[in-house]
Amino acid sequence: MYYLYHIPGKKIGVTRNLNNRVTLMQGYKEGEYEVLEQSDDIDFISDREIELQKSYGYKVDRKLYKNLFNKMKINATEQTSTFPVPLNKLKGHLLDNIGLTWRTYHGQFEINEQTIPWIMANAKTSMYNDQRSYIYNKAWYEAFMAEPALPIKEKLYSHQDQFELIREWAKDKGIYDKGNSKTQYLKLMEEAGELAEALLKEDKAEIQDAIGDMVVVLTSIAKFENLNIEDCIQSAYNVIAKRTGKMINGTFVKDAD
Repeated sequence: MYYLYHIPGKKIGVTRNLNNRVTLMQGYKEGEYEVLEQSDDIDFISDREIELQKSYGYKVDRKLYKNLFNKMKINATEQTSTFPVPLNKLKGHLLDNIGLTWRTYHGQFEINEQTIPWIMANAKTSMYNDQRSYIYNKAWYEAFMAEPALPIKEKLYSHQDQFELIREWAKDKGIYDKGNSKTQYLKLMEEAGELAEALLKEDKAEIQDAIGDMVVVLTSIAKFENLNIEDCIQSAYNVIAKRTGKMINGTFVKDAD
């Protein structure tokens, strides 16, 4: 059902959910707005909205409501789901499309009262078109569809996923656009200094943090050099797996070739 609502002195609009669109989004309680008409015919309600906007002397929408609704076509790739609207208009379109579903690599997603707050908290403006916005499918999956996390000792981590998240974070922060291998190497030396300080203090939390930061930086250095850190790790392991030697004064010394 479509509702044609009137906020006296402000506007006339159309929605399928008065509570979400008028009360939660715009802040008007019952008694502060009125429903002028309602219909399940989107063509009728779209034309009637424009007619009443003109009649009441309000700003007239440039596009019919039915055209706005029909344009909510979500483009899903393996990594992202992109909405055909900018961030500042996304919530209204989500509210008008409650119940809409689409298929992704991680399964079927749906717009509903539970997912809308998450979308608004996590959506980003497309770097290619500021009139579009998107979410990461993997993050949605983890928030709504993944099995509950196991206790830490039982959890199995996918290193591939972890490195991919690091690369996505670096891309979002502009590191790949504005940085380079040399600046990242300087950052690596800074993190190595923090690790040394943490080791001297025997501060386990800081040691963990510094090691993690160094892995993040190394991931970016590999990316700048058109490499994947996963391949670098595998290559190194392939070498050390065959290496022989012995411990001398706390250090592993390899046998001469």
